[in-house]
Amino acid sequence: MNRSPAKKAPASRKAARKPAASKTPELSPVPDELNVAEPKRTLTDIAYERLEEAIVTLRIPPGTAVSELTLSNMLNIGRTPIREAIQRLAREHLLQVLPQRGLLVPHIDLRKQLRLLETRREVERLICRSAARRATPEERETFLHLRDAFLRSADENDDITFIRADKQFNELSLIAARNEFSEGAMRLMHGLSRRFWYCHYKQVADLSETAQLHAAVADAIGKGDVDAAGHALDKLLDNIEAFAKSTLTYDF
Repeated sequence: MNRSPAKKAPASRKAARKPAASKTPELSPVPDELNVAEPKRTLTDIAYERLEEAIVTLRIPPGTAVSELTLSNMLNIGRTPIREAIQRLAREHLLQVLPQRGLLVPHIDLRKQLRLLETRREVERLICRSAARRATPEERETFLHLRDAFLRSADENDDITFIRADKQFNELSLIAARNEFSEGAMRLMHGLSRRFWYCHYKQVADLSETAQLHAAVADAIGKGDVDAAGHALDKLLDNIEAFAKSTLTYDF
């Protein structure tokens, strides 16, 4: 598979059918301190990470129409890695491929989010308990670093540090759990969950509380305490479910 960058198109091109008020987002790299315990990244990985973060943090808002060329120009990365990143984002429901019409960032569906949480609770409990049981010493040390990153984001009320630490925590949990079946299911939920939270947290959530709850899960996994990891996760997901329901204007 060819992962070499293609020739760069002129940087001045703008996103196709993007809302008039939107500007092409400036995408910053993920800090090295949150890239712990990861293998060497390919251009596809870099394209995926930067596009996923831009969608999750609403720098590419829901309802935005884009094209493969637009995204290639935005990141200065060739078309082949961009195409592969798009395929991954489409599988995770963060991009919708419209035949003959380009790409669309889907709107946020509140009902779908609650259905997602029903599934997430069961799958993520298995992942966190398994990670606490099976993580290597190096992975446990990384979980404790991520605990500190969560606590720092709570102290500084820093949503971007939180979002980046959350993504790294999710990825490391999947690795440490060593269960490819739960990993496949959970990957479909991570990005949608973070985007929903980021969209609504300023209105109905407490960033400090959320970050501290994440820190408790990371701490339990890092210390290899299986039961504590399960209990901490239940508290976190109770908080997330209450948060999701508080954004709704209809009853279930």
